Amino acid sequence: MISNLIDNEQIETLLSDVLDAHGYDFSEYSPASIKRRILRLYGLDNFVSFAEFRYTVKTDKQYFKRFLEEITVNVTEMFRDPSFYKALRNDVLPIFGTYPFIRIWVAGCSTGEEAYSLAIVLKELKLLHKSLIYATDINPSVLEKAKKGMFPLNYLKGYSENYLQSGGEQDFSTYYAANYTLAKFDETLSEKMIFSTHNLVSDHSFNEFQLILCRNVLIYFDKELQHKVFQLFDNSLEQLGYLALGSKESLDFWPKAKQFKRIKTEKIWRKL
Repeated sequence: MISNLIDNEQIETLLSDVLDAHGYDFSEYSPASIKRRILRLYGLDNFVSFAEFRYTVKTDKQYFKRFLEEITVNVTEMFRDPSFYKALRNDVLPIFGTYPFIRIWVAGCSTGEEAYSLAIVLKELKLLHKSLIYATDINPSVLEKAKKGMFPLNYLKGYSENYLQSGGEQDFSTYYAANYTLAKFDETLSEKMIFSTHNLVSDHSFNEFQLILCRNVLIYFDKELQHKVFQLFDNSLEQLGYLALGSKESLDFWPKAKQFKRIKTEKIWRKL
């Protein structure tokens, strides 16, 4: 077993190398989770020793791209948790109807499925024309995929079912053109998106938003880092703005949680 041969100290040294050489700080991520992903990559790529693996991660920029892709979690789908999108559609987004301009941040957007889902709901509510979706991720490679708005065609059946369960009003296929194995989503959606790298651990607030979505990212952070990120979101949300988290994430244990009110049964809070 690889995990028996490599101790936590070696993992910490590797993460220190990554910070020094590339500026990415993983030190406050959940230790068990980050170790599991590092060991998986190490085993996959058949290095002679952990020292060789460390050296390659530190010095080979091309390999570091692979490291980053494997270590950051990029599991997502369109209209994931349909009841969440139904709550956005019915209880949150209509409130922005009178706003002159709507700014939304999708933090940890991965390959962009969430940003496109949100754009579709905004379009159906006739709000997309005055909205801007900032979609950010730590990983430049996944952002390149997100910008293209192309997803494997075999995923679309599941996405379409999610869409209908979330209260979708159209035939889902009107939003994309099928091309062999890929579906390319309409550019009227992506022209309302700005894709950019942003590190939740080390980067600052960059705008004031009415809605921030950060779903299924914080489960990989330790408690201290979660609280740091909540403070970043607090600084980035305007008064009466909304913060949406993943189904296994919560604001409840954050010291400033009383300044937010939870909306119904979904993991959505309003800043008071």
